[in-house]
Parts: sequence; C-alpha cells; structure tokens
Amino acid sequence: MIVVRGGTGKPVSSQKLADYFEARTDIDGYLYLGYPIIGTIEGGYPIDALFLSDQHGAIIFHLIEGIYDNTINISDIQDENYTKLESKLKQHNDLNKKKGLAVQLNVATFASAWIGRSDIKSEYPVLVTEDDLTGFLNATKWDDNQTYQKLISVIQSITTIRNRNKRGYVKKTDSKGAKLKKLEESIANLDRQQSTAVIETVEGVQRIRGLAGSGKTIVLALKVAYLHAKNPDWHIAVTFNSRSLKNQLKHFITLFTLEHTNEEPDWNKIDIIHAWGSPSIRGIYYELCLKHNIEYFDFKTAELMAKSYGKGFDVACEKAYNEIESFQQYYDVVLVDEAQDFSPYFLRLCYQILSQPKRLVYAYDELQNISNKQMPSPEELFGLDINEKPLVSLHNTPGKPKQDIVLDVCYRNSKPILATAHALGFGIYRKKGLIQMFDRHQLWQDVGYKVKDGKLADGESVTLSRDEKSSPGFLEEHSTIDDLITFKTFNNDAEQIAYLIAEIEKNVTEDELKLDDIMVIHPEPYTAKRAVGTIREELFSKGINSNLAGVTTTPDEFFKDNAVVFTQIYRAKGNEASMVYIINAQECFDAVNITQKRNMLFTALTRSKAWVRVLGYGQNMQALQQEFEHVKNNNFELKFTYPTAAEREKLSIVNRDMTAQKRKKTASEIQSANVLLQSLINGEIHKEDLPDDIREKLIQELL
Repeated sequence: MIVVRGGTGKPVSSQKLADYFEARTDIDGYLYLGYPIIGTIEGGYPIDALFLSDQHGAIIFHLIEGIYDNTINISDIQDENYTKLESKLKQHNDLNKKKGLAVQLNVATFASAWIGRSDIKSEYPVLVTEDDLTGFLNATKWDDNQTYQKLISVIQSITTIRNRNKRGYVKKTDSKGAKLKKLEESIANLDRQQSTAVIETVEGVQRIRGLAGSGKTIVLALKVAYLHAKNPDWHIAVTFNSRSLKNQLKHFITLFTLEHTNEEPDWNKIDIIHAWGSPSIRGIYYELCLKHNIEYFDFKTAELMAKSYGKGFDVACEKAYNEIESFQQYYDVVLVDEAQDFSPYFLRLCYQILSQPKRLVYAYDELQNISNKQMPSPEELFGLDINEKPLVSLHNTPGKPKQDIVLDVCYRNSKPILATAHALGFGIYRKKGLIQMFDRHQLWQDVGYKVKDGKLADGESVTLSRDEKSSPGFLEEHSTIDDLITFKTFNNDAEQIAYLIAEIEKNVTEDELKLDDIMVIHPEPYTAKRAVGTIREELFSKGINSNLAGVTTTPDEFFKDNAVVFTQIYRAKGNEASMVYIINAQECFDAVNITQKRNMLFTALTRSKAWVRVLGYGQNMQALQQEFEHVKNNNFELKFTYPTAAEREKLSIVNRDMTAQKRKKTASEIQSANVLLQSLINGEIHKEDLPDDIREKLIQELL
C-alpha cells in the first residue's frame, strides 16, 4: 500500500486515514492525501483524499477535523466531490462504459472525531472508526477492473505526456517507428517514489536523487504545477543549468497546470529561470545581484577572476554569498534541476532568498556531472548556523513527507544501455582499473542494482545486476541486444561520417523514425560545431534537415520539428531521443581528465530511450569497444572487487561525504605547494578534498 502525503489542511484525519491504509498490507493501491486537484471551469477543485485500488476502484474521502458539527452539509459535499471526479474521468474514452463509467467510483466522509456518529450504510456514508473503514471497503468491490492502470495514469496526469507524440503515420508493424509507438504507450504511470517526490512537500529542504531517465525533470514540472494549484499565491522558481531545458519545463508545467486548474499557469507567480542570467536573460544570480546592489560578473569576467576554466560561476556565487550581509526573501519555493552542476554557494544563495520555512527542492544525478564537481552532504552543502549547527539535515520520518527521495527505476534506458553506461563510466572492465566509485556501498542498491553474487563490501568480489523492477523489461524487449546498443570502430573520420549519414537516411526512409527522434552527440563542446558541419551539409543534400542546438537554434531551444538535432554534450544534458548517435567516442576512452570524459560518455549514452550507436575511430575507439564487449559478455552485469577505503582514496569518489574538518586535516599535513602538487599527481589526495583557501594558494604558486 502506497501512501502519498500532500497538504490537506486536515492533519488529524489525514494521519488517521494514512495509518489505517499503511496497516492494510493485504491491499495494493495508492492513497493520495491532498490530491488530486481537478481542473474545472471555476478553477482548481481539491480532493481531500483519494484511494485507488484494483480491488475497490476509486474512493474519494471527504475529511472532517474536530468534533461533530451538524451544520456541515455532507450530502452536498459528497455529491460535488463525486461529480467533479466523474467529470474528469469521463473525458477519457478508455474509462467509459456505454453511458457510465468503467470505473467503480464511490465517496465517503471520514470524521475520526465524531464518536458514535457512524453511518456506513447511508447513501452518504460517514465513517468514524477503523471498523467503519473496513466495512465500507468490504462493501465496495471492483470486479471488472481492466481499466485500473488507465485510471492511475489519468489521476497522475501522465496521459498528458503520453499523448504528445502522435505516430499515426506509422504503416509497418515491425519498424522502429512502430516499436517506438508501443514503447511510449507502455510508460503509463508514476512509480511510488516519483509520486512521493511530486506530491509530498517538506517544510524545509528536500533532496531528490535519481538516475538519468528516472524522471527527475518530469517530477519537478509536476511538482511545480501541483504546488501552484495548491498555493496560487506562492512565488515559485525552478532553475537549471542547461538552457535547453527551459522550453521543456514550460511545456510540462503548462500541461500539468491545465490538468489541475483548467487554466494557464500564472507566469507572474512561476519563474522558469536560468541559474546565471545576464542583462538580456533572467537568472537567479543576475537578479540577486540587482536586488542586493552588488557587482554582477558575466561569464568572461568570472572566468578570469576564477583563473580556472569552468569555475567562474562558482567563484561569482561565492563572492555574492560572502558579500551580502542581509538577504531579501522573495521566493516561497525554489526547485533546482541538475544540482550536480552547481557549487554549494549557488544552492546557498537559493536557500537564502527563500522565505521561511525555506522550501528548497534540489534534484541531481552525480554521474551526469561533467564538470568534475563533487556533491557534498546536505550538512556541508548549506553550512552552519550561528550556533555552529548544520542549517540542513535530511531525515525520512515515518508518517511524514520524505525529505530525501531516491528515484531508483529508470524509464528511459534499457538495462543493456544503462549497465553499459555505468560500466564504462566507472571503468568496471577497464584494463587499467577503476576510475571512480561510490564511497558508500548502499548507493549501488539505491540506484537500482541488486547483489547477484559475492558481497557488497570493501575488498570483496561482487556481481551487481538490474532486475525487472529497476529496469522494466519492456524497455529492451522490442529489439535485439545488438540493435539496442552498438559500438563501431572505423579506420578514420571519413568512414565514420559515411556510416552515420547512411544510417540516418535509413532511419528516416525505412525505419519510420521522425527527424526529431534522432540526436547526434559530439562529446567535445569546443570542436563540435566544426566537426559536424560536413555531416549536416551532406544530410541537407539528401533532403534531411538538421539543427545544431544553441547555434542554429536559440539557446533555449533543443529540438525542432522535422530536424535531426546535433549537439555537444553540455547541451544534450536533460534531453532524450529515441535514436542516439555518439560520434568521436574515442575521445572519451583515456585522457588526463578521464573522470570528466567518462562522465561525458555516461551522459551521452543515457540520452537514449530506445537505441544507441557509439561511433569512433583509431586505437582508443578499438579499446573502448573491447571494454564494451566485456560488459556484453558478462550479460550486462557489473563484476568487480569493491575497492577498500585506502584504494578509494586514489579514485575519483562519487558522492564523497568528507567533512570540512577532515579536508582541513588532510591539507594541513602537507606543508608546501610542491609536496601538495606531488601528492595530487600521485593520487594520494584529491583536489576536491582541499579547502578553498588551500586550493587558491596552490593556484597562485603554479601561475
């Protein structure tokens, strides 16, 4: 039984109803508190609680707080509840049966403090005790429950996503277009963790961790729409690093708000806003500088100030944070997507501009970190108060909205693609050994892996695999393994280009894929424009249109109808396509900054929601392909010896949870810049373990 706690304003009756259903282990289903909000001509209509089950259908619970009150018109309230939800369900043909609903729909009042006022057999039932609830459920059986999954999809608003890609043009029964049509129809409902992440709102900070493809961006868009419908006076901001996410977020927030309120979002209350910003583009940092009358730094100036490429925004945010003595609070909620791309100081700025109780939601997947940043613990991320106590600590307490949520099911990537991405990203089968590793063993299980053999412990051999729950079978059953994921090595770039052009032409003319089903990713951001120019010209000569994201489109656009999208890796983040081509993949095999390069490859692989082609040339590509063959030969399981704590110190650690005190101690043991540099080169310490002041001194010594 899944209980999802939204806000009802009726805490006592909500808690008692939740306690009852959580104790009913014999029932499968959902109990939503404070959800759904139904869009009507009068605006959003909130339902106190809704129970969904394939055994009992849909039951609306009207909740009453406090002692008996004979002035409450229960019949009118129940009738209105019933009519509103019935009207919503009847809009979907699959939920209709002749002139009525194909769903068993009932409504009851639950008034837990009305002692001796039960009336469960009435036309307008009033339930008071647990026995009343049990008796009412026993009397509401749903036998013809074939529409149950569709019912959940409608309640969760997921039908609005599924209906956006129409494929009526598909003629062949076995083409990639036909397979894609079926695949898109299979992704029907939110899972337990996604539902929790959307609806449960913490009076404080909430963290959402999830794999690529686990639905983080969709969850955040749904959450914005839900909070906006529930609290129309709140000023909400959703911010991000990849500008190409803006239109995607706006599209989904609009769809979901229409579901909840039957009205367009009030864009005076919702800001879809870039993290940095400029005089021509709204941004969290830029507007904060204006409001607090401090100096704003653009990209070029910030990078010069940082003296390290890619660190400019971090330094600018740190300077702003330290310079502002008294922060203005002008948001009620801030949601941060792609939080792995930001320094702690940006998240601290977001925290400071929030009114109490500081509702900040940050979502991330650290393996998509292609900037070599480390995600600190919440205690370190947000700092200490005046009493030297952490401002933020996250705990999941039974019966309360969850503060820390892990999305462990991947709905984009099939098991072969995701396991390959993890194997190559971590260097599981790399001849030279591992590249990076989770610091805590449990994180492998958090992201959906199960121990098939061995032991998940330091120094122990272990075999990890993904099961049907964490990697649903329908994501891979539509095609053979060799079609799902292919690595190809060519002698030179010309051969690679010829193959790519021929395959894209085949996708369009034979496979019944749309042009915007296809994404071509170049991992190197600085040379992508020049590298893909010849390819785009050749495709155009064959009548195939294409765009280079952020160059031939606006920075806020990624896909355009009737055009293949070419992109460098930074712009690809947060987006997905059915057919993904990764070109020049040899650049990700080995490098001085190998962790960053492998994370680029991981991110590129996980853009695919159906098929992926990894292309490259030369010896490095051949070696990368051999690494993939090891993954494939091991049935896409991860077999390795878990590094000990001492061995992990020489790796790049994912989710390193090192306190500031330990970092200070580590640095203080090394007295000179020369010794420090040698220790970094030897892998005895890591740059991310150094405090900012020591890192700055090292930079000064080397300049």
